[in-house]
Amino acid sequence: MAKTIYLDNGATTALDPKVDETIKNAPYGNPASTHSIGIEAKRALEEARHVIAKSIKAKDNEIIFTSGGTESNNLAIKGLAFADNKKHIITTKIEHNCVLNACKWLETQEFKVTYLDTDKEGFISLEELEKAITEDTFLVSIIHGNNEIGTIQDLKQIYNICKKHNVIFHTDACQSYTKTDLSAKHADLITLNAHKIHGPKGVGALYIRKGIKITPLAHGGNHEEGLRSGTVNVPGIVGFAKAVQIAKKRHVRYMAKLRDYMIKEILKIPKTQLNGPEKNRLCNNINISFRYIEGESLGSFLDAKGICTSTGSACSSHSLEPSHVLMALEDNHERAHGSIRFTLSKYTKKEDIDYTLAEIKKTVKKLRRLSPLARV
Repeated sequence: MAKTIYLDNGATTALDPKVDETIKNAPYGNPASTHSIGIEAKRALEEARHVIAKSIKAKDNEIIFTSGGTESNNLAIKGLAFADNKKHIITTKIEHNCVLNACKWLETQEFKVTYLDTDKEGFISLEELEKAITEDTFLVSIIHGNNEIGTIQDLKQIYNICKKHNVIFHTDACQSYTKTDLSAKHADLITLNAHKIHGPKGVGALYIRKGIKITPLAHGGNHEEGLRSGTVNVPGIVGFAKAVQIAKKRHVRYMAKLRDYMIKEILKIPKTQLNGPEKNRLCNNINISFRYIEGESLGSFLDAKGICTSTGSACSSHSLEPSHVLMALEDNHERAHGSIRFTLSKYTKKEDIDYTLAEIKKTVKKLRRLSPLARV
């Protein structure tokens, strides 16, 4: 086995050693307890809440901790649905599956959902969004940085449209958090998580603008303002906050530089196509389609060389169905099946990229020799 090069940071990231140390030293008490150990845990919890709130210019009491992005998205969408009398939701065809499946489930509960198309780079039409809003619309949920193709939507413009029509706006910012300028000024609800930014798995947060009513999904004690019952994961949460504090703009610039270099070099290979935009793209996301070969096959060959990649969201990686995101961009099975995603981190080195590029070129050449379509 060759050395391991991890280029699947869109699925999860390595735990930063400083975060690991913070988790190990975190208070073990239950912050709901009134004794000294519980008070110590409560203090650590609220300090972490302040860090997360400050990072998006929110108030401390507008941050609710959850088990991750999936729970936060479900709490936002279902929790709002059952707290409102209206029945219409607007989302897009390129959302993460947890948003799409939450919306599909709500359709079985007599809610109506509009799934917006995007252009070929994954951007929504603001005009189509505004046309889709009706008197029965209570929520617009649109992902900020797409997990598969890296497209970054303009939250400010979307939010302005929602406010014009008195509709609540939610965004899934799991992939974009700490990698973009993300502000609570431009959304009513924001989904965040820790494990995409070198924090622990199983920890997330939901920003809920003060005054917005949410029905809890689970009922129990009065934890997290009564919206998320269950003993709070203090070690995970303080680790989350530490990861946020460690994240720097220089890491974003570094990843963007490597991203642009890798895209430029891959596109030198004939019959390749970048999926998603060149600009307004997540700093660590590269998604390429190779004609005449399967992305799964390319990924398997690269894995044998110690290079970890993916063909889309890890949540649906065992499905043989083509990416719903790529199919939404262009109804082209060959393009969708021929795609592969590389996602970088602050730990990725240029020598890792150069090694990967060399293996990609060799493998693509080999696979195309075996493909009958390439010889037509």
